[in-house]
Parts: sequence; C-alpha cells; structure tokens
Amino acid sequence: MPELPEVETTRQGIAPHCQDQTVERVIVRNPRLRWPVPEDLPQRLAGQRILAVERRAKYLLIRVASGAVIVHLGMSGSLRVITDDSSPQTHDHVEVQLSSGARLRYNDPRRFGCWLWADDPGQHPLLARLGPEPLAPEFNGPYLHRLSRQRRTPIKSFLMDNQVVVGVGNIYANEALFKAGIHPQRQAGRISLDRYHRLAEAVRETLSAAILMGGTTLRDFVNSEGKPGYFAQSLLVYGHGHTPCSQCGKPLKEIRMNQRTTVYCSRCQR
Repeated sequence: MPELPEVETTRQGIAPHCQDQTVERVIVRNPRLRWPVPEDLPQRLAGQRILAVERRAKYLLIRVASGAVIVHLGMSGSLRVITDDSSPQTHDHVEVQLSSGARLRYNDPRRFGCWLWADDPGQHPLLARLGPEPLAPEFNGPYLHRLSRQRRTPIKSFLMDNQVVVGVGNIYANEALFKAGIHPQRQAGRISLDRYHRLAEAVRETLSAAILMGGTTLRDFVNSEGKPGYFAQSLLVYGHGHTPCSQCGKPLKEIRMNQRTTVYCSRCQR
C-alpha cells in the first residue's frame, strides 16, 4: 500500500496541473471502490475552481470553495495527469477534466481506494481523529515521550498508530527505529526522552529522504508520471532480513509483529 512518501510524491506531481484550474467535467466509469463514489460528485465539482491539492496522512484533498474530495490510493491506486488524447484504460475509474485540457485520471485495479466528498474535510470521520503530521513542528521528542507514558504497547505499534502520528507505515517505522537504535518490541512507556528525540528526528529524516526519492516501490506503486520510486535502494533494514547489519555486521533479525514484517538488529537496537 502506498505510504506517506508515495502519497506526497503524487500530490507534488499533480498539484501544479490542478491548482487554479476549473473542473469542466467529472466522469465516474466505475463507482464501486472501497466505498461507493457519491452519485452527486460530478455535479458538486463541475464548474468549481481547484484551490489546492493537499495531503492529510495518506489521503489527498482536492479542495474547492464548497469543500473537498478525499482521495485514498488504496493498495494499487494511482493518479496521473493526462495531457494527450490517450483513451482510458480498463481500470481508469474516475476522470476529472480540467479547463487547461488536461485530465486527472484515477487508476485502481484492486478498487481498494476511495473518492469521497466532505463539506468540511477536517471533520470527516476518516480524518477527524488523526494525530499530527510527522514533518510538522508539533511532532517531536517531548510529544512522543508525553503520549507514551504508562503505555506497554511495543514502540513499533505505538509509532504506527495514526492517532499518535500519521503516515509512519511499516517500511518507514522499521527504518526509523533502526536509525534511532530502538528495539521494535521495547515498550513505548519505557523509552527515555532523549531516545524519543532521536526517534522523532529519525522519522523526519527517513520520510524526507523517501519523498525526495519518489517513495518506495514495492509491488506496483508508480507516481503521477507513471514512474517508480527509488527509496527501496536506500533501505537499511526492511527487506534485508538475515543479511549483515550495515553498522555492526551481525545478521538482521526478521519477525512478525501484528502480521507485519519487522526487521531489526539485535545488537544495535535495544
């Protein structure tokens, strides 16, 4: 599933083509996504000017004066800007035609994504209870330390809780914990403030680097231009279970936590 860097890469790719453009027409070829596309979505958007394309957690927000479309890419979705006369493909389910002549096409073979409408996206059930953005100033060591007190949950699970912080998915949690030297199974409430400072910085560093490299291609993620992300080439632990640790040379451990692959170094992480 595309994680925060992949979604941010998509936002950066489509925003210049969409912002300040007027929506001329919306075509819904298949409304049967994870949740049905609202029947009145084409009428709500037609004639409106796109004010901004934003991201909240792993959701994209296409804002207009009366509200916003909430888009999630699901497991296999992608948004691409089409500037030629190419015909829609089999899994091109939603298309937004813009005043510039460009078209924003949503492709989703597995149909686990969504296109929903919200008059006030901040109050929508999908977004209302989310924690802070990991690249925002309020996400820092003291915040994590304060929220973690008396928490017995493993730090990896704590870090992946969207009510704690949004967008730190499995891949990037593995990487950040390795950089911070923290064992993924250590109880969140037993980690010091100093180590939380290092962890918050590791999260920011990891996600920022992934965004610059266009995300991580696992299975079928591509960006708005149909190109893969290249951060996979920089992964230090994820996907490298049982290979030598890049810091100490000891073979990396690979286990399952909450049904997700977890890779760590038993010597460097404690």
